[in-house]
Amino acid sequence: MQAGDKDSPVIQFRDVYRIYEMGDQVLNALDGVDVNIYRNEYVAIVGASGSGKSTMMNIIGCLDRASKGDYLLNATNVGDMSEAELAKARNREIGFVFQSFNLLSRASALKNVMQPLVYRQIPRAERKRLASEALNHVGLGDRVDSRPNQMSGGQRQRVAIARALVGNPAILLADEPTGNLDSKTSQEIMGLIDQLHQQGQTIIMVTHEPDIAAHCERVIRLEDGKIESDIRQDKVTS
Repeated sequence: MQAGDKDSPVIQFRDVYRIYEMGDQVLNALDGVDVNIYRNEYVAIVGASGSGKSTMMNIIGCLDRASKGDYLLNATNVGDMSEAELAKARNREIGFVFQSFNLLSRASALKNVMQPLVYRQIPRAERKRLASEALNHVGLGDRVDSRPNQMSGGQRQRVAIARALVGNPAILLADEPTGNLDSKTSQEIMGLIDQLHQQGQTIIMVTHEPDIAAHCERVIRLEDGKIESDIRQDKVTS
């Protein structure tokens, strides 16, 4: 997939619906969403439970498809992709960071970070080098051989961030990235995410916590599957 130019949206929703049919009822989880997100933006998607933010994240991450409308990722219409092409887009274009870390429990930090590169058929020595660099980048160069159960929650989330970054994705997509962390560790992780944005990473974060959304430069609020507001704000300093 070829990236668009710097002035074209990296994410573009055109009248996107996600419709679920449950018996006689029809639920519009997304109800005609139009939005553009550009390279190097730092965006929070917020809203109450059931507002559509998880559905929007799943479509952005190519984990689900729109029922109607168009989703363009780097100017390519995701609706036209085969399942194999979707998997490739997820692997190459999007780095995922989850609330629950989603690490392989029996693998070292290094092997966890190497994992996304396996699917690209990158030689093992190169995978190891890139994974080591990514762990250094998040401050864990001395924990390459540690397993998840030997690390704190904050360290495990740093490993997850390194794994998300190792393939140089167009977008870092974070789903409640501090949800399982205490407040001090949450601020440390947000400080790291802030740094990644300052270094040029496009970041889209789903959160229900106002203090986490305050780190972002743009806050998109969903309500009943529609965009209720889309506001640029002064972000907090870490």
